[in-house]
Amino acid sequence: MKYYKNIKNKSKSICVWGCGYIGLSTLAYFAKKNVRAIGYDVNKKVVNDLKKGKIKNDDFKKWLGFSIKKLIKNNLKFTNNLEVIKKENPEIHFVCIPTEKNGLPLNKILIQTIKSIMKTSSNGLIIIESTLTPGTSDKFLSKLISSNFNFAVAPRRDWFVDNSKTLEHMDRIYGCNTSKIEPEVFKILSIVCKKLHKASNHKVAEMVKSFENAYRHVDIALANQLSVAYPNDNIREVLRLVGTKWNIGTFYPGFGSGGYCIPLSSQYVLRGAKIKKKLSILKNTIEIDKNINLMIAKSIVKEKVKKIAVLGLSYKADLKVSTLSPIIDFCKYLKQKKLKIELFDPYYNNQETKNIVNCNKIKTFPNGLSKYDCVVFAVDHKYFLEKKKQILNSLNCKLFFDNTGFFKQNLNYFKKKGINYKLAGSENWL
Repeated sequence: MKYYKNIKNKSKSICVWGCGYIGLSTLAYFAKKNVRAIGYDVNKKVVNDLKKGKIKNDDFKKWLGFSIKKLIKNNLKFTNNLEVIKKENPEIHFVCIPTEKNGLPLNKILIQTIKSIMKTSSNGLIIIESTLTPGTSDKFLSKLISSNFNFAVAPRRDWFVDNSKTLEHMDRIYGCNTSKIEPEVFKILSIVCKKLHKASNHKVAEMVKSFENAYRHVDIALANQLSVAYPNDNIREVLRLVGTKWNIGTFYPGFGSGGYCIPLSSQYVLRGAKIKKKLSILKNTIEIDKNINLMIAKSIVKEKVKKIAVLGLSYKADLKVSTLSPIIDFCKYLKQKKLKIELFDPYYNNQETKNIVNCNKIKTFPNGLSKYDCVVFAVDHKYFLEKKKQILNSLNCKLFFDNTGFFKQNLNYFKKKGINYKLAGSENWL
């Protein structure tokens, strides 16, 4: 096995399957380290844009910290043609494809990808970066992957809104299907990753990602449940003080989780468990997390408002990712109640907003906020923070719902204007 030597001397390349945030960052970092890299994606537009060095999200570019344009001239290329991959004959394959759909674990794309690797290469090493349901490796991968291949599971932990938490600097775990391959996998990952932790095998490694996010899922759900259980108390303040203890994180009530990781983590763990009934905490966590946004929507309906402006669609600040965003079902519920909803998120144009939440984008922002009797501040994008003064001056509403706490320093302003300010997790917020 000379995988490491072959990619270091550039006689062989790596192939990354899936060119989203995870896959693209794998490609970019290895190419930057002078490794030949080719990215495959089924989306022709994504591939064509990347060939030109175009990255759709400015904040992702900031997180990455360097341009891919120079890399494309030397070590980096993209394709949506399997014949190109076959001709390239890469020896190491990184799998970075989605393993979920509509909020549930999904192995279909993973299986298709493994089959494509088998068709395009005769031997090599497969490194799975996608999140897996525990047990997936033995149930599917070991049966699909030929004996000419070895594989490892090395899930990603990057935090795309903080450029100190990157593929290069974050602690990373990996586990292999055989101990013989461990030294090679360590050397390959070490080309980019500075902090590696070896799991005893691939089965342990595939459990880590879903388990660690399930911990966070439970914490988020508990914060919301505590706020509902103590409606007359400022649970947000309580939880802030709880978080001052050295071994406890701080989680605030709000719309709940979203994105690819947290809301799916408990689903992965439950799907892979042999005795599912023993995981009642995770079942309750999923239920709480799915319903808290609807509880918020119902509380707003009680306020007898008619026109609502929602600020933010992404599940997290400064990312163009709406996957499982709690704002989607929140808006859907309010529309069912015949309320007029319009939304503004700087990352989404009018057509994208319509496609995702079936409502129009606010045309004039922030001045146009004066037309609404309720404003919901859902996501604290930097763009909104920069426009804070203009947002406040434009308000003419009777209810302002703050999911993030960014406007809590402006209580006197809200009182002077006669606006009912509600902060997620404070007294009587629902």
